[in-house]
Amino acid sequence: MKKKLIFILVGGLFAIGGFFYFRNQVYYSHGDNSSSKMFLIEKGESVSDIAVRLKQEGFISGKIYFYYYLKVNNLWEKIYPGEYQIFQSMTIGEIARIITNPQEKFIRVTFPEGFDSRQMAKRLNENGLPGDNFLKIVENPQDLKKRYSYLSEEKVLNLEGYLFPDTYFFKSDISTENIVGRMLDNFDAKLNQNLRDETKIQKRSIREIVTMASILEMEVKTKKDRELVSGIFWKRIEENMPLQSDITLTYATGEKKEKYSLSDIETNSPYNTYKFVGLPLGPINNPGKESIESAIYPEESEYLYFLSDPRSGQTIFSKTYPEHLIKKEEVGL
Repeated sequence: MKKKLIFILVGGLFAIGGFFYFRNQVYYSHGDNSSSKMFLIEKGESVSDIAVRLKQEGFISGKIYFYYYLKVNNLWEKIYPGEYQIFQSMTIGEIARIITNPQEKFIRVTFPEGFDSRQMAKRLNENGLPGDNFLKIVENPQDLKKRYSYLSEEKVLNLEGYLFPDTYFFKSDISTENIVGRMLDNFDAKLNQNLRDETKIQKRSIREIVTMASILEMEVKTKKDRELVSGIFWKRIEENMPLQSDITLTYATGEKKEKYSLSDIETNSPYNTYKFVGLPLGPINNPGKESIESAIYPEESEYLYFLSDPRSGQTIFSKTYPEHLIKKEEVGL
């Protein structure tokens, strides 16, 4: 009798434990809040096929939990084909509501690496999203500085540089605050702990790294060249030499030219790295991760000068100024 009672009690505990485990799998999320993917459901695709792919991509922990939710909520035959943005943090219920509601449409917006905030605002406006309000928040980020540690530095004046360039999927009624928040969250995720630790080891601020990365983003095109130019620019700063970056002069004058005049070079702007030694006042665009990594991990070399061949786009490096002048003449600059 005792054994039978123990067996019943143990069985009951397993049953209760199983119930709560099952409930947990169905009604709670199991992923990372910062990660999302677009999930495509083809016309005629079965619930079984959809469940398999959801599990493969880490959105659900098992097909049976997905089946259960659809059955209990009478949603089994209400899934619509389409492309849906799904976050890893979503519960099965949230996923089900999205894929069974054809009204949940998303606007796809791509911000290329090197876009500045004005270009981003223009692209938002082009897609029917609030670009004008976006710029107001970018220029006055005081409330956001409390939420994001990398914005807390006193010298961070606006959000330029921290609006991570990527492809985003926004609901048509999304608020401007949420657009900016998504971009800052993305930056936060991309600047992982290893990159932050290395920045501290080098005794540099995130603002300095992002500012350097924004210059590298537009100065040269390949990762190898960015690493070499990063080494050149950091060396120039150490030797109290001006960076003399045409990209910063473009930002300072508001005009892109193949050749800048002496009056351009004398432009009185904290972004003019011909006139002022060191990094400009802040980032001049929003760089991608590769440029940020190049700013953190520069390649040391004997070079101190470089130029881009206008014919081939190739970056040409020089060790001395006389050598640099000869190479400029050779390419017609």
